[in-house]
Amino acid sequence: MNIDSQETEKFIMNTSFISTNQIKDLVKEQKFTSTTEIMDCMKKMFADVLEATLQAEMDQHLGYDKAERRDFEESKNYRNGTVSRTMKTQLGEVEVNVPRDRNGEFDPKIIGKYQRNADGIEERILSLYATGMTTRDIRDQIKGLYDIEISEGLVSKISEKILPDITEWQNRPLESSYPFIFMDAIHYKIRENHQIVTKAAYVVLGVNTDGFKDVLGLWIGASESAKYWMGVLNELKGRGVKEVSLFCVDGLSGFREAIAAVYPKARIQRCIIHQIRNSTKFVSYKHIKEFMKDLKKVYQSVTEEQGLNQLSVFKEKWYKHYPSAIKSWEDNWDILSTFFDYPIEIRKVIYTTNIIEGLNRQFRKVTKTKGSFPNDDSLRKMLYLAIQNLSSKWTIRVKNWDVISAQLEIMNQVEEQS
Repeated sequence: MNIDSQETEKFIMNTSFISTNQIKDLVKEQKFTSTTEIMDCMKKMFADVLEATLQAEMDQHLGYDKAERRDFEESKNYRNGTVSRTMKTQLGEVEVNVPRDRNGEFDPKIIGKYQRNADGIEERILSLYATGMTTRDIRDQIKGLYDIEISEGLVSKISEKILPDITEWQNRPLESSYPFIFMDAIHYKIRENHQIVTKAAYVVLGVNTDGFKDVLGLWIGASESAKYWMGVLNELKGRGVKEVSLFCVDGLSGFREAIAAVYPKARIQRCIIHQIRNSTKFVSYKHIKEFMKDLKKVYQSVTEEQGLNQLSVFKEKWYKHYPSAIKSWEDNWDILSTFFDYPIEIRKVIYTTNIIEGLNRQFRKVTKTKGSFPNDDSLRKMLYLAIQNLSSKWTIRVKNWDVISAQLEIMNQVEEQS
């Protein structure tokens, strides 16, 4: 959408540029009897001011005023009447006479040479893009809504206008302290070098000291390594994050080493739900019910000591059938058991990455029609718009945050004294 045309429309609709006495005189002169007549009058005012603005643009384009007489040989170009356009605005459809020049070079900045709409086409395209619609579907929607023919390429070009916004968002300053940071990843197919490759979209979501959620950043990459995650964490640190109490992660490779290097005081909680899914992936159907019943006794224990005892019992019963599942719990127990050190209110927040699942569901919803993406930016645009759409609804603090905040403060004081 041409910003100038939108601002002009707002200007016309804002009657602050007309004095109160002028408005009274207008009402007396027109003798309005209905709101329809008032709206028609506003449309006429809009058209008059817009046409005057267009004529001023033409004066500037030709280099002389309409009243001035110039020889064609001297000017090489001159006015050539007007063409009527129907503009779609917030006031409804308005007929506007747009001036033309002899050489067909006049391109009015206020509305755009081929623009027929002054009421948010680009915003509409971006909102449709954010829902996951294909460029072809968006093209058809715009045709139906505005009776305007646009190409799929134009839809993509308009969506690219948000790339600077994404860069600004990704580099914005962050708060200095986050009690909890959650990290998760979803994998997508992306075309690269004439091949389809699998890449992960890594999302970092923080809960700030006031208990509100905020997506801190979005990264798209092909590899998981300590070096990769050090880059991400150093980026967060460079944007102002000095302190993190706990990271909750989904078994991301290389993350433990990166946290130790960048945030050595932070603790780690591996997502219990993801661990359960990985543990039961190869459990036979005939065993799954009993296997899960026994496993629950491990992660639903009241204390870590009780959990370890239950893990021993669990191992004794199931190791011969599923050794890799048992080994995974034993090898990662130090970061699976972190939540045992916290009160029940905090445990409910940190022992899984469920707090980020709502965002992941939105991602899946808007990308479900996409077999693959043409490039990283195409995926980044869609996920960014999904983040903006969902995060605008995050107006409520994490449940029981007042209690959680008090508990964290006490735990921090104890830790400082020890």
